[in-house]
Amino acid sequence: MHILNSLLLFVLSGLFEIGGGYLVWLWLREGKSLWLVLCGAVLLTTYGFVATLQPANFGRAYAAYGGVFIILSILWGWKIDNVMPDRLDWLGAAIVLVGVLVMMYAPRT
Repeated sequence: MHILNSLLLFVLSGLFEIGGGYLVWLWLREGKSLWLVLCGAVLLTTYGFVATLQPANFGRAYAAYGGVFIILSILWGWKIDNVMPDRLDWLGAAIVLVGVLVMMYAPRT
């Protein structure tokens, strides 16, 4: 259960950060409503709080989160921006996922 909760926190953090950044992107790059940047700022702030709930120390949690962020960004690009990942994207995501699992959940001696 500990691992599932931690993975859920990573996914929530990633969705808040990517979603918030995407709303800022839409406002700044595509001239969308100012409300989007304000909502984006709220999501980005929320990301900062959710990320602190990880059970690991700061450095390990944020390093592992970077890997989860990569995977979620690939999925976001695919589902939101309609950019289909290729086999090298998936290979890279698999490598990163293994790194995240080792860093966060491998037994320590």
